Amino acid sequence: MAEPGPGLKAEVEKVDEEKETAAPAPKKRRLAAGERYVPPPRKLRSGVSFSAAHFAETSYYFEGGLRKVRPYYYDFRTYCKGRWVGRSLLQVFSTEFRAQPLAYYRAAARAGRLRLNEEPVQDLDVVLKNNDFLRNTVHRHEPPVTAQPIQILVENDEVVVVDKPSSLPVHPCGRFRHNTVIFILGKEHDLKELHTIHRLDRMTSGVLMFAKTVEVSKRIDEQVRERQLEKEYVCRVVGEFPEHEVVCEEPILVVSYKVGVCRVDPKGKCCKTIFQRLSYNGKSSVVKCLPRTGRTHQIRVHLQYLGYPIVNDPIYNMEAWGPEKGKGGKIGKTDEELLKALVEEHRSKQSLDILGISEEDLNSNAENNDSGNSSECTESVQADPISENSCLAEDIKGSETEEIAAYPLNFNTNLETRGKNTELGSCENEGRQTGQKSSEERDPLCVECKITRRDPSPKELVMYLHALRYKGAEFDYCSKMPEWAMEDWEE
Repeated sequence: MAEPGPGLKAEVEKVDEEKETAAPAPKKRRLAAGERYVPPPRKLRSGVSFSAAHFAETSYYFEGGLRKVRPYYYDFRTYCKGRWVGRSLLQVFSTEFRAQPLAYYRAAARAGRLRLNEEPVQDLDVVLKNNDFLRNTVHRHEPPVTAQPIQILVENDEVVVVDKPSSLPVHPCGRFRHNTVIFILGKEHDLKELHTIHRLDRMTSGVLMFAKTVEVSKRIDEQVRERQLEKEYVCRVVGEFPEHEVVCEEPILVVSYKVGVCRVDPKGKCCKTIFQRLSYNGKSSVVKCLPRTGRTHQIRVHLQYLGYPIVNDPIYNMEAWGPEKGKGGKIGKTDEELLKALVEEHRSKQSLDILGISEEDLNSNAENNDSGNSSECTESVQADPISENSCLAEDIKGSETEEIAAYPLNFNTNLETRGKNTELGSCENEGRQTGQKSSEERDPLCVECKITRRDPSPKELVMYLHALRYKGAEFDYCSKMPEWAMEDWEE
């Protein structure tokens, strides 16, 4: 065999020399007697991809015009937060995760569903340390969405453009995971590793664009930052909208991220929307909307301020806003009173799911009140969903008396006797087409399994706001006009 040339030989000698002079790997510190070892934090993958394993967690079924997700087991994972260090796991659960009673966590620990650094939690009195990694396996239920299919408008080597139905979040957030555009495209259309370019509110339908590569995403993101993209929406509003062009530049402030409510306020962010009436049928008007900025609920809030709310807007056309429904910014309530009135109005109609929240959410109140838990699902996509909710259950806490009232009277007692031999079972039941939960889909520790909720009607899951067109320097994508936007349409 020929001897390596001088150049290659020098490289080999250099590598050998570096190996000899390299600092030795740090030795693991010796633990004191009784001290608990905490492994170093893992490096997380970056990107936006969800794998086939994620898509295979559960399946869909269709019932009453709704797309439903079969309940499934899911791991909420998080690293120990700074404020938890030095506190016991029991103390953290009792103060920060009170959406569930302590009896639930004791039963979950006995069933092996609570893990600390991938080891089953044997004692909830264990004191948490920096870099502790916690995992909580829960039986997860998702709210139903419309059964209307996602229509693919364009697919090429660079982008996927779809017509999103109302009620579907774009990507996993809050209580939604599989009932999202990203998961449906991955599961039913084999479209994976998509990059979100822009977002639509959960209740808004219309043109939604994804990039297939990072390069395309960056290129279009640059156009977004430079405001080179034109967006056009249509909506149907209450009453006779003015025939002339109307421009609204009122600043918008977020009132609650959790419920997803905004209002006009001088302290809000500046924004601008141009409105042009397209038709009037004697009761309601179809209006073209041209947002020049992209604030949360911008079109809806501006229309409410002008006195022409969207006909079936589940937030901004409600009695909770007062007799004038927020026209001209006249509300006559504090933000807290407004939120309470909105929730009570939906609770009386059994329609909290339309807000993307549940009774359990309302019976609790996060320490970081309303921080990034919007019902409209505007958080960023996580590649490895270790921080999809960044919590052990719902990252919520509330008054203990409220929480106990949310469960059957014997719930705590029942949980104390469960969990010892409870193992994670399959939540699949192939071939089942009805909404009844079978024994395979019930979980002995799951509170949601014991609750019967009213399904929303397909009509309740439609809001008359549609993203009609999305135009850039190199593209122009448009969907069909919705049926409700036709000139001769009547309710």
